[in-house]
Amino acid sequence: MPVAIITGASRGLGRALAAALAARGWDLVIDGRSADALKAAEEELEGLEHTGRLTVLPGDVTEASHRAGLVAAAWEFGGLDLLVNNASALGAEPLVPLADHSLEGFRTALEVNTVAPLGLIKEALPLLLARSGRVLNISSDAAVEAYPTWGGYGASKAALEHLSAVLAVEEPGLTVWWVDPGDMRTELYATAVPDDPDFADRAAPEAVAPALLRLLDEGAVSGRYSAPALLEGLRQEGAR
Repeated sequence: MPVAIITGASRGLGRALAAALAARGWDLVIDGRSADALKAAEEELEGLEHTGRLTVLPGDVTEASHRAGLVAAAWEFGGLDLLVNNASALGAEPLVPLADHSLEGFRTALEVNTVAPLGLIKEALPLLLARSGRVLNISSDAAVEAYPTWGGYGASKAALEHLSAVLAVEEPGLTVWWVDPGDMRTELYATAVPDDPDFADRAAPEAVAPALLRLLDEGAVSGRYSAPALLEGLRQEGAR
């Protein structure tokens, strides 16, 4: 069966994608910083039908030893077909203008959102290349749009996007996707914008996961994708 590593899979989009892949029989290596939330995710995944093998590793993706542990777990499953860099940090909670943004918080956003994904890609590269694997980096529209208060987070995601584009050129044996999932009804978004009056109307992560599955199912080429656009394509196909 195919094998995936998904970071930040204890909640939100990472957890939803893990559930969708587990239901397809994928072997999964997942992590999260909260051991309790990760345990709840583990119990959910083990309760699904047709699930493959599962390794759960609590930890912080900014630590090299933890990243090595994730890749070692995939190796134990026989290889790696998909690496999902989903774990994210805001850098400021709630978000603040750049003039008020602490440099320490900005460094945290860069470490989690940009440096750690590169570190994990480097660690996993031999396994990925052996299977013509795919890298899925979760980005944000804040990487390309100038939204007030989203400057620190957006800058870290913009760096991740450019890193992804260069990786796709440098490693033609890989498929590299960087995806804007759109605004979602997640704990991260609620922390970023606690007074959002439209929070209840944001998309649930479970409704966004099919967009990511579409990339897999259609063998999409390397590039930047928008989950709302991918989902609209699915809706149009379903209406035919």
